Amino acid sequence: MSTRAIARTAGAFYLAYVIAGIIAQEFISERMIVWGDAAATASHILAHASLFRLGFTIYLIEMIAQIVTTVLFYQLLKPVNKSVALLALIFGLVGCTIKTLSRLFYYAPLIVLGGAASFGAFNTEQLQSLSLVLLKVNDHAAAMALVFFGFETTLEGYLIIRSTFLPHILGVAAVIGGLGWLTFLWPPLGYQLFLYLAAVALLGVLATIGWLLVVGVNEERWRAQATVAAARPL
Repeated sequence: MSTRAIARTAGAFYLAYVIAGIIAQEFISERMIVWGDAAATASHILAHASLFRLGFTIYLIEMIAQIVTTVLFYQLLKPVNKSVALLALIFGLVGCTIKTLSRLFYYAPLIVLGGAASFGAFNTEQLQSLSLVLLKVNDHAAAMALVFFGFETTLEGYLIIRSTFLPHILGVAAVIGGLGWLTFLWPPLGYQLFLYLAAVALLGVLATIGWLLVVGVNEERWRAQATVAAARPL
């Protein structure tokens, strides 16, 4: 694949994981979960079990697309600074691992509420409460992953700023978005600011996706920077 093709593929997978995440979170998960009402949440899940399972599938598609995007970004940005690009890759993959595992807690209420024999000692209210706790664990684990994505995005933004083949403004937007996610180092602050952080980050993400899909990268400058990087002593 040419570098421009890699860039456009990264943009396509980037768009796919953003769309999948929004669909699963905003149009399925958030419409079923009533955070202060375990009984209502359980009722919604049981009444729309197939849709809830679909949400789990879409979450997995989101994570697959995000992993591919993370690896492709490493390929694009390593000519700038391979060590920093590798560090961003590691942060991104750790975040993806945490977020993927968190989705097991999203799926678990279907098992708990499904009347499995192993839960026979619990009454209905206890099972409903347990299901809501599991969903909260899913939510907090996904928030923890945002910290790793924050470090990843900040480093990628730094690399874009230092690159000669991508607009520096995209790097600035990435740094701002990444620093915003780092507020989840103190979760109460991150949750309080989440809507603002998500709006700011989404603007930068959409600009980056648009650029990658329409323009890609300046291949001549990418090759020149890659040649300089290869000539550097280890």
